[in-house]
Amino acid sequence: MRLRRPVVAVAAALLTAVGLASPATAAPSAPPLSPQDNAFRQIEALQKIKASAKEESKVDSRITVERARQERSAALPRLAPAALVSPASTVTVDIRTTSVSPDLIAQLTRSGAGVRAVSHRYDSVRAEVPLTAVTALAARPDVKAVEVAGEAITARANPRQRKPESKQDKANRIAENTRRALTDRAAPIISEGDRAHNADTARQQFGVTGVGVKICALSDGVDSLSTSQAAGELGPVDVLPGQAGDGDEGTAMLEIIHDVAPGADLGYATAFTSDASFADNIRALRFQAGCDVIVDDVLYFKESPFQDWIIAQAVNDVTTAGALYFSSAGNEGNTVDGTAGHWEGDYVNSGQVIGKWAGHAHDFDPGPGTQIFQPLSAESRGVPVTLHWSDPIGASGNDYDLYLLNAAGDVIAASQDYQDGTQDPYERLNTPTALMPGLRLAVVKFAGADRYVSLSALRGRFTDSTDGLKAFSTPGVTLGHSAARKAFSVAAAPANLPLPFDLEPGDPPNPRGPFPGAYDAASSLERFTSDGPRRVFYEADGTPITPGDVGSTGGEVRQKPDITAADGVRTSVQDFDPFFGTSASAPHAAAIAGLVLSGNPGLPDSEVREALINTAIDLGAPGVDNRAGAGMIMVDRVLAYTGASPQPRARAANPTIRANDGGAYLDPGDTATITLPVTNSGDAPAVSTSVVLTSPTPGVTIAPRSKSYGTVDRGQTVVNTFQLTIPASHPVGLPVRIDTRVTFAGALSPTTVTFTAEVGQSSPVVNHFAYAGAPVAIPDDSPLGATVPITVSGVGRASKLAFSVDGQTCSATAGSTTVGIDHTWVADMVGTLTSPSGASAVVFAGGGGGGNNMCQVVFDDTAARAFASAFSAEAPFTGTWRPDQALDRLRADAVDGTWTFTVIDTVADDTGTVRAVSLHANGYVTPTGP
Repeated sequence: MRLRRPVVAVAAALLTAVGLASPATAAPSAPPLSPQDNAFRQIEALQKIKASAKEESKVDSRITVERARQERSAALPRLAPAALVSPASTVTVDIRTTSVSPDLIAQLTRSGAGVRAVSHRYDSVRAEVPLTAVTALAARPDVKAVEVAGEAITARANPRQRKPESKQDKANRIAENTRRALTDRAAPIISEGDRAHNADTARQQFGVTGVGVKICALSDGVDSLSTSQAAGELGPVDVLPGQAGDGDEGTAMLEIIHDVAPGADLGYATAFTSDASFADNIRALRFQAGCDVIVDDVLYFKESPFQDWIIAQAVNDVTTAGALYFSSAGNEGNTVDGTAGHWEGDYVNSGQVIGKWAGHAHDFDPGPGTQIFQPLSAESRGVPVTLHWSDPIGASGNDYDLYLLNAAGDVIAASQDYQDGTQDPYERLNTPTALMPGLRLAVVKFAGADRYVSLSALRGRFTDSTDGLKAFSTPGVTLGHSAARKAFSVAAAPANLPLPFDLEPGDPPNPRGPFPGAYDAASSLERFTSDGPRRVFYEADGTPITPGDVGSTGGEVRQKPDITAADGVRTSVQDFDPFFGTSASAPHAAAIAGLVLSGNPGLPDSEVREALINTAIDLGAPGVDNRAGAGMIMVDRVLAYTGASPQPRARAANPTIRANDGGAYLDPGDTATITLPVTNSGDAPAVSTSVVLTSPTPGVTIAPRSKSYGTVDRGQTVVNTFQLTIPASHPVGLPVRIDTRVTFAGALSPTTVTFTAEVGQSSPVVNHFAYAGAPVAIPDDSPLGATVPITVSGVGRASKLAFSVDGQTCSATAGSTTVGIDHTWVADMVGTLTSPSGASAVVFAGGGGGGNNMCQVVFDDTAARAFASAFSAEAPFTGTWRPDQALDRLRADAVDGTWTFTVIDTVADDTGTVRAVSLHANGYVTPTGP
C-alpha cells in the first residue's frame, strides 16, 4: 500500500560526498569491507559533515548537506542534488520564530522568497526561500529554526494514484463531472456505513437527523464540492475563505457526514497549507465558524508521540471550549496483524561505536544478543521514517540521529540535525521509491543521555531480512493530535467489500463487512488500522508528567484508539468509490456524535464520550484494546443510551417592514408594520412558540412586545405582525435595530436573530470612489496578498454599496494592462473589502475556474447570480454578480474614511495585478422640511 501523498527521499550518494567509496567502487587494492564496517565508516563520514555545520545548528541538516554540495561542488563531485531543492534553487521551509515580525517578512520578501503561510499564534512562517538566503535567515536572533517544510498524509487507503494533471485538466474534469451531475441526476449514493451503523433505522426510530449541530471537516481539499452539490449529494458547506485546499478527500468526508447526519450544518477548511495553518484552521472552525463537531484525517510527520505539539494544542483548545474532536487513528498497521513498522522503548547502548567521531548505535534486540539494525520489508518504498525521543519539544539537549542503509552497508539516507538544548527531538528520512530489498534502519545516539525512543516507518513494515536480521516491533504506532486526551482516535472496520488489494504480497485476505446487515461482535477490523496505546511524557507546555522518569516506566499512557467506525464505503466523489481507510471511519464517528448532540442539545462532552464508549460493540480482544478501542459505535444503541429525542428549531426569517402611511420608505416619525415569519427547520413540532421583538435604538418602540405563534409544525412557517414606531428625532440614515427572540418547547430554544430597518430615502446619486495608485502585483500563492486603499468622503451613512473591478478594454489576454485585475486562473484569488471600521466582506473566492482577468465587473448584493458560479468559458469576467458575502454588512457605520481591498492568491503558478477598482456608495436624501 502506497502513501496518499508520496514524499521524496533525502539525496543518496552521501558516501561519494566525502570521498569514501562503497566496496563496488573502491580501488582494486583495497580490502573489501564487511557491510557493518562499511556502514560504520559511512556514518562516520556523515558525522564529519554534521560537525562542520555546528555553527548552523538552527538549520535542517538536509539543507546543510545540499548547500555544501552546491557551494563546494569540486569537493563533492558525485553528490546528487537533493530533491527538496527546486530547479530555481529554492527550498520550501518552515521558519519557527519567537514572533513573526514585519521585519522578518520584509527580509523574506527582499531575498526573493515567496511567503506561503503565516501563523502569528504559532510563530511560524512557511516560505519558499532561495537556498543562498538560508544562512542569513537562520542568523536572525528571532529565528529559532529553519526546517524543511513539514509534510503530511491523509489516512486514506488506496493504491491507485491519479496521474498528475494540470490545473486546467483538473478544472475541465470537474466541470464535466458537474455538467453530468446536473443533466444525469441520479439517486444519491449513500455510504454503506449508514446501514452498518444502524443509522438509517435509528434516525427513523428516534426522529433525530443532526438538526442544530454543525459538523466540520479538515482534509486536503474540496475540489469537487460543486459537483457533489449539483448531484444532490451535499447542500451548503461553510468553507473558510481561501481554505478550500487541493484534492477531494474533504469532499468525500463531507458526503459521509451528510449521509449519516443529513440535518446537520457542514463546514470545511484545508489542513495542508502548513502544520501551523492546520492548527489555526482547527481553531477557526470552532471560534469563527461555530463548529460543534470537528473531524480530520491528517497526520503531519513532525507531530510528536510524546507531547502535544501545536496541532494537538489546537485540538485541546477547541475541546476545552466544548467542541467534540475526531481524528483518524491512522493506517500505519498493528502488531496483531503484523502490518506495522514501529518500535518504541528505552534506548539501549549496543556498545558499538559508530565511526571515529562520536555515537553509539541503539540495540533493538531485547534478548541477550545485539542487533543495531532494524530491517524493513522490500515493499516499504517511498515511506517516511520518523525518529522521536523523550525530550521536550524545543528543548532537546540529547542528540540522536537516524540512518537508512542497504544490505551492503551503504548509507541511502540520513537525518542528523543538531540537538543542543533548543531544538526538537525529531529526525526524519524517506525510503527510496524504487524497490530495494535489504534496507535497514539504524539509530545512533550522537551525544547526551539515554531516552525513550520511537522509530516509525509510516505505512512500511519491519520484516526479518534474508541475511539474518530479525524484525522487532512494538505496539503504539498511532501518534500526534489524534492521541490528544479529549480527542476521539478512530479505528476502521469495513462496512461492505474487502480492501481490494494486498497490503504487501503474500498477506492473508482482507476482511469484509456486514452490509446490508449491521455490525456485530463478529465484525473484523481492517488489517491496516493503527494500534496504540500512546505513552506521553510531557504536558503541552513541556512540563514533565513524571519528573525524572522519561523512560518506559514514566509518563502517561493514553488509551488509543478510542472507538471504531466504518470504512470501505461508497461516495459520489471520483476516485473515492469505494473510500477505504481511517479517513473514512473518522467522519462516520463524527456524524454519529452529531446525531447524539442533535437529540441531546447541550449534552456535556464527557457524557457523549461515556455514551459512545459504553454502548460500543466489543471487537478484537475482549474489552477495551489497542486496536479497536472500546469497539464499534452504533447509532441505535448510543441514541437509546442518551435518551435522544427530536428537537424543534423555530427561527425568525427576514421580515417585511412597510410604512403605515403607504410611503415607499420609512421616515423619522413614521409607524410601520413588521410582518415577521417564523419557520421550524427542526425534527419535531415547535410547541408553545412565541416571539419577543425589542429594539435598543433610542426612542424606538415595538408593540406588542411579544406574540404567540402557537404550534409550528416541522417545515411550517407561521406569520404575525407587529407595530414599529420611529421617533421624529431619529437621524436619517441611522438604521433601526430589531432583535428577535423565538422561544418554544425544546432544548434549542430560544433562537435569536437581529434585523435592521432602513430609515430615510435612498439617494439616487451614486458616489464613485476609485483606487488612484499604481498597479500592485499579487504575489503568487501567498497570504500577504496585494492591498490597495480607497478613500471615501462626503457620504456619511450609505443606503447602498457596490464594488467594481474596472478596466478600459476587456480581454482574456494574460497580463493585459487594460483590465481591472489581470490574473490567470481567477479561481485562485480571494478578494476582501474592508471598511474604515474594520468590518470586512469576501467579495469573491474561488469563482471563475481557469479563466483570465476581471474587467468592468460590478458586485451588487441584488444580482441574480453569484460570482462563485462563474466558470472558465465566461472569461474575461464582466457584468454584474452577487458577492460571496453581502456588502450590506459594511453599512453599519458611516462609510467615510479609508477602505482597503485585498487580493490573495491561494494556489501556486498563476499571478496577476490589481489595476483599477472602485467603491460605489449611495447616501440618503436630506429631508427638506416637515
